[in-house]
Amino acid sequence: MSIRFRAAPRASRLSVACLLASAAFPCTVLAATDAAADATTLDTLVVTADAPVSPLTWETDPRLPRQPVPASDGADYLKTIPGFTALRNGGTNGDPVLRGMFGSRLNLLSNDGSMPGACPARMDNPLSYVAPETYDRLVVVKGPQTVLWGPGASAGTVRFERDTPRFEEAGVRAQGSLLAGSAGRNDQVFDAVAGARSGYARLSANRSGSDDYEDGDGRRVPSSWEKWNTDLALGWTPDEHTVLELGVGIGDGEARYAGRGMDGSQFKRESNALRFERTDLPGALDRIDASVFQNLADHVMDNYTLRDPNPDSAMPMAMAADVERRTRGGRAALGWKWAQWELVAGIDGLESRHRQRSAMGRGTWRAQPWETDARMRSHGAFAEATWRFAPAARWIAGARVDRAEATDARATAGMMGMPNSTAGATREETLPAGFLRFEQDLSSGLAWYAGIGRTERMPDYWELFSADMGPMGAANAFAGIAPEKTTQLDAGLQYRDARTHAWLSAYAGRIDDYILFSYMAGGMMGSMSSVANVDARTHGAEAGVELAAGDAWKLGATVAWAWGENRATGQALPQMPPLEARLSAGYDNGRWSFGGLLRAVAAQDRIAVDQGNVVGRDLGPSAGFATLALNGGYRFSDALQLTAGIDNVFDRTYSEHLNLAGSADFGWPADPVRINEPGRTAWLKLGVGI
Repeated sequence: MSIRFRAAPRASRLSVACLLASAAFPCTVLAATDAAADATTLDTLVVTADAPVSPLTWETDPRLPRQPVPASDGADYLKTIPGFTALRNGGTNGDPVLRGMFGSRLNLLSNDGSMPGACPARMDNPLSYVAPETYDRLVVVKGPQTVLWGPGASAGTVRFERDTPRFEEAGVRAQGSLLAGSAGRNDQVFDAVAGARSGYARLSANRSGSDDYEDGDGRRVPSSWEKWNTDLALGWTPDEHTVLELGVGIGDGEARYAGRGMDGSQFKRESNALRFERTDLPGALDRIDASVFQNLADHVMDNYTLRDPNPDSAMPMAMAADVERRTRGGRAALGWKWAQWELVAGIDGLESRHRQRSAMGRGTWRAQPWETDARMRSHGAFAEATWRFAPAARWIAGARVDRAEATDARATAGMMGMPNSTAGATREETLPAGFLRFEQDLSSGLAWYAGIGRTERMPDYWELFSADMGPMGAANAFAGIAPEKTTQLDAGLQYRDARTHAWLSAYAGRIDDYILFSYMAGGMMGSMSSVANVDARTHGAEAGVELAAGDAWKLGATVAWAWGENRATGQALPQMPPLEARLSAGYDNGRWSFGGLLRAVAAQDRIAVDQGNVVGRDLGPSAGFATLALNGGYRFSDALQLTAGIDNVFDRTYSEHLNLAGSADFGWPADPVRINEPGRTAWLKLGVGI
């Protein structure tokens, strides 16, 4: 029996001084090793993501250590990939943004199942329920350049995946990690698999927590959190090409938010899934994939568990709301291979029920009855083909069509609780999507691609039901908001030789009926929101280079830029991230290693304001900044490694452009003020393997 283990007992709180002393054991360097490498070898530290594995597709191992301080959620890990940012609101649960697009414009999947959050203000976005280090692979496709994983996805598709473990003989494999750092950061991850040729059992678990952090000026920022997840998978593998797996999972947590009037006091998750996979079939039919899932998000937000109610705020008394969303779905796909052709075709679908309850007073919400306010469902068919008409050239094309519907089950609507004129109404939409892309590999090591994609996206729960007002002339958002229609051109270059890997990707898009939110001050009633359709255009680019300078040195650089405009007004689209560049350098001789990351972000003065009202949560112009992070470590063996890092080395006071205004509950000014990021932060991580 073989055993692999990367774990340690629960950490006690580690002081900054202790961590700084530990920096004598430098950590590992920059680029991620291939995810397919031997798992018994502890991997190098990631500060910038690997180059794309193919046009528009990034793939990495989210278990790899990373800098800045390892991610507490899926959105935080995505920021290592150029083009990704996150809407910040404190220490954890940021909302992922790709090229200025967020929400359901990003198709976010875990184990190929959808886990949409329940909060109408996106306090618990889908990646709030994802613990990156418990997954084996992160796969990202930018733009509307795949149709295989569900409708919409105009900005891109993100999949956190777990691989199927295979055993030649009976054995146990285990891996884990232990991290401690500034502000009481304390993480534990454990992943163990026991199995034989005929099957396996896999247990994945994590716990992550932190106290409030301090910014560069020493000011405390409400940002503490604690969360945990546990997942169990039981698999039957009658042969090396077949697997039938049953998965169950639970999780929970809490998070303090500097930028909201309430905190998240519960992030309860329940997941169930069943999947079947058969590969290497005889004849043209190559594989069969089928899966079903059910995910439940039960989220409680209140203003008294993690803070004291502010008598001068819009919510002066203790109050809480419990929102729950149950999502069921499934997918079946067949894959064929011929001499020059590959084809994947199938069907998928999901249905979602949302309900809520709320009450004044502490804990009184538990006695309230549930009220269902929305039901949503969609069913789709898809096909994606690759034609390799020459040894180094290929066409890839895909098409899908979805039938989506949403039912308004609210008896009342709006802040004043008026009777809902669309109660019981159902909207139905037919949504086509497709893309066509050409790829060519040249003999010089250069490759290029160009593709065009189009998709139509049904408005999601947040867009249909959360706004206080809909478009002018419409009874509400449910009645008036039209589906988004995105057409986008993507093109790029890649170059690879023995020491250099460079890449460039660019895009230009036109969005008809872009769904745009505006926010107005509402006095004691809090802010009010309205939503409307506008026409927009976007373009931008990302680029990167990795250079192996000798046997032990590696240098890297990436840059990302995004631009968006409201075509009717000529104003900027909201939440467009500023120009960002990263420079990295590292040394690794197999035993000792060290590295650094310089992140530079430009000022952003292109913001969206309409008649003095904030549009899409743009808070005003933002200043540029630069931060430096250093890491070091010592690899005692392939099975024992210590890593350490210091982020924001010079203790800068800075904030991200994409941000929520600081809540008045915590003493922030009444005018919108961005939430500052952590000051100097030190951390230490231990990896053990046998």
